Amino acid sequence: MTSGIGRRRAAARDEGGAAYQERRTEIVHAAAEMFKKNGYRGTKLMDIAEAMGLDRASLYYYVGSKEELFHEVVGTAVETNADTAEQILAGPGAAPDKLRTLVRSLMVSYAETYPFLYVYIQENLGTGARDTSDWAREMRHHNKRYENAVVAIVQAGIDEGTLRTETQAWVIGFGIIGMVAWSNRWFDPTTSTVPAEEIGAAYAETLLRGLQV
Repeated sequence: MTSGIGRRRAAARDEGGAAYQERRTEIVHAAAEMFKKNGYRGTKLMDIAEAMGLDRASLYYYVGSKEELFHEVVGTAVETNADTAEQILAGPGAAPDKLRTLVRSLMVSYAETYPFLYVYIQENLGTGARDTSDWAREMRHHNKRYENAVVAIVQAGIDEGTLRTETQAWVIGFGIIGMVAWSNRWFDPTTSTVPAEEIGAAYAETLLRGLQV
């Protein structure tokens, strides 16, 4: 049975004005920061409420659970990156140019959605990989879409003769993804003296010096 506050929350999400949506966005961002700092399991709803200056009941007016917050924090960002990778794969240009675009776009996405994607990386490397929920399966589907697009770009480069490698395309593709993802250990767009676009471009050129024919 849906609680009274649950019904009011659902109504507010559907019909609430700009102030409600703005406050909810602030809560999502606060949750993302705490998830990154303490981990998903190390963060309690009360911690998020205190960070926002709310009591638990007031927080429930905006969100129903910690799980709901986590899903909102990372879900859209993961799906958007998969969409972008597939668009780059299907678009014009040779494989080296596509890899340049893809690596830059991935690094920029980490900055634009900070720290949402990094939260997902941290959790997925931990206990998240064992999550059997429908949401987790959907996220793994988007991850696989992204991986497949990257590997397909590398394979296309090998086939067209613009990229060279002594191993299989998936080894290079996974290496590219891992190199950029490792930035979760040190990159913070609010403090970095080097912008994400520049970092992505540098990564791409470093990769292509070893791959490009």
